Amino acid sequence: MIVNNHESKIKLEAIGKIVAEIREALIEMAMPGANVAVMDAVAKEMLMANGAESAPIHDYEFPGYTCISLNEVVAHGIPKDRIIQDGDIVNVDVSAVKDGYYADTGATCIAGTPLSSRHIELLECSRAALGAGIAAAVPGNRIYHIGEAIYGVAVKNGFTVIRNLTGHGIGKQLHDRPHQISNYRVNKENQVIKVGHVLAIETFISLEDEWVDERFNGWELYTSSKNRTAQFEHTVMVSDEGPIILT
Repeated sequence: MIVNNHESKIKLEAIGKIVAEIREALIEMAMPGANVAVMDAVAKEMLMANGAESAPIHDYEFPGYTCISLNEVVAHGIPKDRIIQDGDIVNVDVSAVKDGYYADTGATCIAGTPLSSRHIELLECSRAALGAGIAAAVPGNRIYHIGEAIYGVAVKNGFTVIRNLTGHGIGKQLHDRPHQISNYRVNKENQVIKVGHVLAIETFISLEDEWVDERFNGWELYTSSKNRTAQFEHTVMVSDEGPIILT
């Protein structure tokens, strides 16, 4: 989507604020002993209180108000009746719609005591890679510059990127044009970034894996080797002065 009026900007800011608040509430809850289903119920209550709807349910009839993924589950984790354990890597991905406008955000944390210092470095790298990707979302650049920036941070720190999960355009649709914003340079992703573009930029940084597989329930995406992955995501709007984070 390209924002071309003040009303659209205000509505995007409003839904961005809502999903950001839910993301932070869930990350704060993601401690050993927490029930994943209860976390999702909190998200439901917050969405309803703000007059917003879960985008995964609204668009895809997903079996949960949010996606909460643990350990080897990289994305689309179903928020089941499951207790978080010490050392679990927990990802929350929150997307919602209000007044016809969407926002999407995500973050990863370690519950309790990290099992490895490398897990801490993984999260730090994924967060830093998101920052680099967002910094590349400036007028005149192309979409592949975002993936190039993300990949550079990952490789510099000895990690890999998941190649079959991507960011995307967003706005009046959850998945809008450009339909793919990869975590590495893909030359065909050569759309010019323009003022007003709204992009959901997300990083999928892994200890070793480059691909995810769909297993068991038709939703959850896993690394076949059970290596851990960290995802961070913001919805951003491109301005003359650079990217504005809405989430």
